[in-house]
Amino acid sequence: MNKETPEVLISEEEIQARVLALAAEISSDYRDADELVMVGVLKGSFIFLADLSRRLSIPRTIEFIAVSSYGNGSISSGAVRLVMDVRGNIEGKHVLIVEDIVDTGHTIKYLTGMMKSHRPASVKTAALVRKAESAEVDVTIDYLGFDIGDEWVVGYGLDFAEQYRTLPYIGFVKPTD
Repeated sequence: MNKETPEVLISEEEIQARVLALAAEISSDYRDADELVMVGVLKGSFIFLADLSRRLSIPRTIEFIAVSSYGNGSISSGAVRLVMDVRGNIEGKHVLIVEDIVDTGHTIKYLTGMMKSHRPASVKTAALVRKAESAEVDVTIDYLGFDIGDEWVVGYGLDFAEQYRTLPYIGFVKPTD
């Protein structure tokens, strides 16, 4: 992979403004709920989940789930593998799946179906970024940060082979084979 500093695609300020707007929308939508269970998809969602959850004005708990469809490569296999399920009971609760990126849609479709099997009150999705032109399956993203092109993006939780996750912005790099 290219070892240069990633070029800024979405600035830290743009991200924080959008996270604040999403938090306000989510807080409004769930204002009458007893509790919202935010399910972060590891590893990529951890920064987005932390910032989003801190800005909510409603009761919430945090769970994590881990799946794999990339490994250390740059192309999704399309096959989603569950690595870690939620540990708490989500039956009868409102669930918000928090994802870093939606590209083909396979992972979020799999996770939505899997969460529904736990019999929650509702399941909705939040994603920091979506590559709409890469979609292979039709999925709904209820709370979307940004639509982006087909660049390989890093930063704010997103990585390339475990590098660049902690950048405060979203940048793009050109993977090399």
